[in-house]
Amino acid sequence: MGLLDNLLGNGGQAASLMGVASDLLDKVGGVQGLVQVLQQHGLGEQVQSWIGTGENQPVSGSALGQALDKAGLGNLVQEAASKVGMDPDTLLGHLSDLLPAAINHLTPNGQTPEAGASSGGLDLGSLAGLASKFLSK
Repeated sequence: MGLLDNLLGNGGQAASLMGVASDLLDKVGGVQGLVQVLQQHGLGEQVQSWIGTGENQPVSGSALGQALDKAGLGNLVQEAASKVGMDPDTLLGHLSDLLPAAINHLTPNGQTPEAGASSGGLDLGSLAGLASKFLSK
């Protein structure tokens, strides 16, 4: 399956979810910024596992929502949920599944990309596939 098939396979929700993740990365200054925000607001151990080479620790949608709220990004979640036609809890649930895999993918050598690099070598095809995988659960 190609990128287009992945994006359309879930009624465009995978594309919407990737758009939300991309907006979040842009808002906080890329992967390094998101990692710092989540570490500073209670998810340090989980985030470190996503960067490292071991197994990714899970994060709940509510814990992710609390961290983003503490960082002043709660409005972004509300706006994004409205834009994609999901309630915020559902969106956070999908993001809590997607972000560990995405950050792991974007930090293959256990290093975050330079500050301001929103994509860090972002492979949209594989990340869209990740989004589709999590939406089909």
